[in-house]
Amino acid sequence: MRGVNADSRRGTRGRTAVPGPRRAYDDPVVAPPMRPGAVLGRLAVPAAVLAAVAGSFAYVGAVDPNEPGHYPVCPLLRYAGLYCPGCGGLRSAHAFVHGDLLTALHDNALAVAGYLAFAVLWIAWAARAARGRTPRIALGTMHLWSLGVLLAVFTIVRNLPFGGLLHP
Repeated sequence: MRGVNADSRRGTRGRTAVPGPRRAYDDPVVAPPMRPGAVLGRLAVPAAVLAAVAGSFAYVGAVDPNEPGHYPVCPLLRYAGLYCPGCGGLRSAHAFVHGDLLTALHDNALAVAGYLAFAVLWIAWAARAARGRTPRIALGTMHLWSLGVLLAVFTIVRNLPFGGLLHP
């Protein structure tokens, strides 16, 4: 019998060897047990990102973007008279912080969708970090093209006469 190791033949005697049960910490899907302080260490980066975003929302919630002079004007709106995908984003964030969801959607509906997408992605990131898994957000070429097309269509529609509902 060519290609068969003599040592492996001796132990099995014609039967296929069955491996023993694996322990949970040998499994690559289950993280090994760690001390409680390690979980806090793994959550440091997601917590820092959440603190930065919460601080930004707190600032925009405190300083009203509807008052002139607090924030710079969008250069595309000022010089070309066109609304970019971000126009109305600060007003939308201000309304969102104050709980006025309809005004936030009117000011920039795409920004509100972005806030909700960030919340979902952050929760998934924090949950994976707490379990000791690496965060995986694999955006392929098709996802990036779809996002670009969505931004372009949103920008074009909000600048057409029938897209008045999307004006900030």
